[in-house]
Amino acid sequence: MFGLGTPEIILIAIVLLVLFGAKKIPELMQGLGKGIKEFKKASSDIEKDITSSDDKDKTAK
Repeated sequence: MFGLGTPEIILIAIVLLVLFGAKKIPELMQGLGKGIKEFKKASSDIEKDITSSDDKDKTAK
């Protein structure tokens, strides 16, 4: 993916744990998950709009 191996991922996890603490990390991940979900929903809605407008243009011709 980004060339991250197991040691790098462990190091990142330790740094996150030290910076934010064990209680704050689940809240951060929940917010990140909601953001990703909203982004996927918005991108699929845009894709549907584009597809439906293409279909309308084809039937109009």
